[in-house]
Amino acid sequence: MSKVIKNPSTVLFPVPTVLVTCQTEGAKPNIITIAWTGIINSVPPTVYVSVQPVRHSHGIIKGAGEYVINIPSADIAKQVDYCGITSGRDIDKFAETGLTPVTASQVKAPLIKECPVNIECKIKHTLNLGSHDAFIAEVVAVHYDENILDANGRPDMEKIKPYGYCQGEYRTIAERIGTFGYSGKK
Repeated sequence: MSKVIKNPSTVLFPVPTVLVTCQTEGAKPNIITIAWTGIINSVPPTVYVSVQPVRHSHGIIKGAGEYVINIPSADIAKQVDYCGITSGRDIDKFAETGLTPVTASQVKAPLIKECPVNIECKIKHTLNLGSHDAFIAEVVAVHYDENILDANGRPDMEKIKPYGYCQGEYRTIAERIGTFGYSGKK
């Protein structure tokens, strides 16, 4: 089998598809769809979102110093896509999509009720990387819908129905092919 060399690009896939909520004091909350996000540290739990400075949410996140990562299920993929192709400068994305803001416990930005997992984050560092700024944040609270937890209190992926972004397409994450450490079990 031969390999074909291509130019450097963002081909890491799948990447999470999330809704990030942000809000500054006295302003309406906003929602931005983000695929450039992930975990970058365990203790303390630390995540990041990367946002282009031209995006409306960039200034809100930078000014607030905090945000919420809301993990949507595939059931609301159309609303998630809509939040990524429209600007909060022009519309109220909560009103347009029918998504419901819920007061967070540690930050000003709201949780999104329709998302089964919500991660409240406080920014510790901002890195300008070129086209995007990475907002590196400590996780200060995590919320789960009770109905997506299994008998052991762990998140059930089949109930959450998370999905990812793959080269311009949304793809579900479904089939389990193993568990951590299964390759070393006898």
